[in-house]
Amino acid sequence: MLRGIMKDHGWAVQFVEDNRRPFAYTIGLHNLGLPELLVTGLQPQTAGRVLNSLGHQIVDDGTFLRPAMHIDYQGEFMFEVIDVEHPDVHLKYAVELCSPRIRAFQLVWTDARGHWPWERGWSHGRRRQPVLGVRTQPNGEAAS
Repeated sequence: MLRGIMKDHGWAVQFVEDNRRPFAYTIGLHNLGLPELLVTGLQPQTAGRVLNSLGHQIVDDGTFLRPAMHIDYQGEFMFEVIDVEHPDVHLKYAVELCSPRIRAFQLVWTDARGHWPWERGWSHGRRRQPVLGVRTQPNGEAAS
């Protein structure tokens, strides 16, 4: 089924259900020479909409993502791009269908008050947003 979606649309979105830490990721952007995208802590419909929309911006419009980049997504979310440390651990179907050497970017989002999950005071109710990589400063160095 995923191969068919990838053939028809260029990539697919896989949602992984978990009561505490749901996440979703793309499968197939690697085959287009791009990093896969991943988002944690969002509901399936929202995660799919975000990943497909940004996938189209990257593939169709030539938008270039890089670590530390901030993305204002339709005034609804503010994302920071994080390089996923071990994509092979989380993106199982992308590894199986594309390559064990995939690269992935996580789209980390702020809470309603504009706080990032690594900042004091971040809160989004009972939802959690694990960050699966190390933040990069705009100059290319790891953030503390």
